[in-house]
Amino acid sequence: MLILRRKKNESILIGDNIRITVVESASDGVRLAIDAPKQISILREELSIAEQENKNASSPHLTAITGLQDSLKHITFKKNKPTEAAADKPDEAADKAAEDAKDKPAETEAKAEIKADANSNKENSKS
Repeated sequence: MLILRRKKNESILIGDNIRITVVESASDGVRLAIDAPKQISILREELSIAEQENKNASSPHLTAITGLQDSLKHITFKKNKPTEAAADKPDEAADKAAEDAKDKPAETEAKAEIKADANSNKENSKS
């Protein structure tokens, strides 16, 4: 590390294309002017640290992702896994599915009747 003392309006050259000039010096800090090519990024250190911390926080760790994948596989497997009784007796499972399908049209018809009654009540109340 190089330590230099500079007074107001004095400069430091870094390479051929970067110039740092002391603009103001006060008890609470120093104001610097930095003249550098546009392609060179100039950022205060505390902002650079905060930016890096944000990047790290927004990037999940590989172990967290793998653990989540394993948990989801386990849940999906449980939902899609046939019960032992259904696996042992495929005909009974098919009969149960067919019976459930028969009940659904009746439920749909009942819901349609309720909606029709509600709509006719609305029309009667408007009149």
